[in-house]
Amino acid sequence: MKKKPTLSKVISLFLLVLMTWSCSSNLDFDQANDLNLTPVFVANLTYFDVPAHEFVTNGVENTVGVAGLGFDAFRDSFFRENLVRTDLFFELTNTINRAYVIDLFMLNESDQVVYTVHFDVPAASSAPQVVAKTEVFQGITLEQFKQTEKMVFRLVMLPGAPLTENSLGSLKMKSSATVYMDIQ
Repeated sequence: MKKKPTLSKVISLFLLVLMTWSCSSNLDFDQANDLNLTPVFVANLTYFDVPAHEFVTNGVENTVGVAGLGFDAFRDSFFRENLVRTDLFFELTNTINRAYVIDLFMLNESDQVVYTVHFDVPAASSAPQVVAKTEVFQGITLEQFKQTEKMVFRLVMLPGAPLTENSLGSLKMKSSATVYMDIQ
């Protein structure tokens, strides 16, 4: 007498047959040539906090202050070649009862100014004064920005109520850079 196949054997045979068939399509490896990455990065740029008393030395006001920092972001050729836009965001907070003018000079390797950012910061009377500004570098201004090797801040205190070595308040700046790349 002949035995009938069991249900488990039929299912096993069916699954084995199914696994021998496969689906595939032609793969187009040329698609890798069309790859275009557009990453966006955000990074802190610079920060300072200058107390009011630092604008006074031996009872005499210092109306001009200068601070510089090296800036070697464009040393890497890959970064320089794939950069398409940069947004610099600045936020200044003044809690001193004096107005200020702040200029950011971007200098090239020969210490020549390639770009300037100007800020007018009002005096704080009853509340802190906050000034926010975004500087966008794209096209021609981006090419100027790419030449930057050093940044120098010049802080000029405008006339007003005299400061002493016991004066309260400070002048703060925080800034960030948003960098847009196009990698093909």
